[in-house]
Amino acid sequence: MDSVEIIGIPQSTYTRVIRIVCEEKGVPYELRIAPPHTPDIEAVHPFGKVPGLRHGDVELCETSAIARYLDAVFPGPALFPKDPRTAALAEQWVSLVNTHMDRTLIRTYLVAYVFPKGPDKSPDRAVIDGVVGDVKAQIALLDTAVASTGYLAGEAFSFADANVMPILAYLRNTPEAGEAIAASPHLSKYFERNAARPSFVNTMPPPPGR
Repeated sequence: MDSVEIIGIPQSTYTRVIRIVCEEKGVPYELRIAPPHTPDIEAVHPFGKVPGLRHGDVELCETSAIARYLDAVFPGPALFPKDPRTAALAEQWVSLVNTHMDRTLIRTYLVAYVFPKGPDKSPDRAVIDGVVGDVKAQIALLDTAVASTGYLAGEAFSFADANVMPILAYLRNTPEAGEAIAASPHLSKYFERNAARPSFVNTMPPPPGR
């Protein structure tokens, strides 16, 4: 079977999600480095967003679509639950993270730290202070969600977990969100346990500047 090519950058949470899926299922892959809105990614994504995928004559974009394809085509542990109730719960959390939490936690809160504005290049405190209440509320929501089974859906690692782990990894390195995660008993254990998975260790992005 033709090898899988993932197109994106290792720092992207969504590119890392697809790499985690490949690692979990034992799918050999090559990461083709292509930042958003560059010709390589625009060739497979109409809006120039990462990641993209090529597999033989198959070209795909959008993280959930790529993950579903990989889960269906390749052997290995299923990352999309078969039980209808558990599958719906997993889809619920993927949707909540992608449509609401990513915008708050990454696109607004984290960006205010990573891409500071102004002559002193300091974090944008106005943005951070304006969103930190929502950040803590969403972390509390995740803490409650993983309390019963230790996973977002059912009793096994699924795509829903792969989808949120890279976000949590970044948040732990920020003051307010990091403190909130550390103070969340269920979510902090959830993160430490899943951060030890080989799929997570093997997809660690390089340090800034590399």
